[in-house]
Amino acid sequence: MSLSIRNQLPGTVIAVTGGPAMATVRIRLDSGEEVTSAVTADAVSELGIFPGGAVSALMKASEVALATARVEGLSIRNQLPGTVTSVTPGAAMATVRLRLDGGQDLTAVITKDALDELGLSAGGTAVALVKATEISLSTA
Repeated sequence: MSLSIRNQLPGTVIAVTGGPAMATVRIRLDSGEEVTSAVTADAVSELGIFPGGAVSALMKASEVALATARVEGLSIRNQLPGTVTSVTPGAAMATVRLRLDGGQDLTAVITKDALDELGLSAGGTAVALVKATEISLSTA
């Protein structure tokens, strides 16, 4: 299946914590970073998600926020540091590509104002922030 989601990061499930309606799935990406996804309990069952199983963490570029450093006191579970590899500014929005510290690539789409305020440019560092509820999972 082809998807328009730019960020498709393969990994291995390291833990599943189930609840009556929702579950959290902890994943070690192939590059070594860990992320948490919150999906429905039905999705865990229907997709056959289990510790040790292979999955891909899917994140729309528009759901990836950026910071110039790790952020404390924040409910966002996933903070992925990396190096900016390219910036493509537009009139209103900008595309920022990161090489995560573990080697995988991640794309974020942010406003041009945010790009200017953060001062992001190729070669600089940034931290991608992604809520657990914004990470979908694929087992195919």
